Amino acid sequence: PVLGADEDVSTNPIHADELTRACCAALWRGKPQRVTNVNDDSQMLMGDYFDMAADLYGLSRPPRLTYVDAAAQLPAMQMSFMGESRRLMNRRLKHELRLVLRYPTAAEGLR
Repeated sequence: PVLGADEDVSTNPIHADELTRACCAALWRGKPQRVTNVNDDSQMLMGDYFDMAADLYGLSRPPRLTYVDAAAQLPAMQMSFMGESRRLMNRRLKHELRLVLRYPTAAEGLR
């Protein structure tokens, strides 16, 4: 299940291959003691991400729940992802690490 549209949270997806490439780039180009957000260019809500994945793979979309109902049904670890909503910028990833994303959006990463 995912949260309903009015309570949904932002997600910051990244393809596993991109994460690997970012880690390698950080070893060689990263500045010491520096934090770099590793996420693609998608600006989307978590529910929209799972809907898109379901549509791409011909699966049923996950049910939408209120936050209260989700908290009653889902494990605390899963709810922790639904308790915060942050939109991360990947400017440092692209400019300092000079990483050109092969999968710049979640849709491209899921295909």
